[in-house]
Amino acid sequence: MKPKTSICIIELSSISKGFEVQDAVLKFSNVEKLLARTICSGKYLIVLAGEIADLEQCMGKARLVGDFAVIQTVLIPQVEEKVFPALSGAAEMDIPTVQAALILETFSAASAVKLADIAVKHADVDILRIHLAMAIGGKGLVVLTGDDESLKSALMPVLDFARDDGMLAGYSMITNPHPDLLREMI
Repeated sequence: MKPKTSICIIELSSISKGFEVQDAVLKFSNVEKLLARTICSGKYLIVLAGEIADLEQCMGKARLVGDFAVIQTVLIPQVEEKVFPALSGAAEMDIPTVQAALILETFSAASAVKLADIAVKHADVDILRIHLAMAIGGKGLVVLTGDDESLKSALMPVLDFARDDGMLAGYSMITNPHPDLLREMI
């Protein structure tokens, strides 16, 4: 079996429809569930990995089954491998060696994942965390680490995408972050 390097994100306004859509897409296609849970503001989020054709079928099925409750379906092809451990909360880092941190805040969970993928594809940075929607009002939060220049290089294409996407809520770059701050971000 080929590695599953693409993902789709399905966000719904209804928790009950979220469970129904999750069941339908998992039965319908050969995909792997990375995340499925309730999120802030009474919404439901599903993140799936798989081949592009399977994910496209899942998004169609989600729109059909989810009907009025589907807020957004997003396909992100060929996701950089650094994104996967950050999504699952398994990213590792050596706190004393972190030179700088770039924090990206988005209005949607899907945009956070997309910005994280763009950043790591364009610069030599690491993803410390991708926090999706829970206890942050449905927003997305991405924490990237690296040296100042690499983070600035990552920020340029992120801002270009964000201009068109309209989902960037804010960003901050912190040089020589305090270890206590980094521990809180993990």
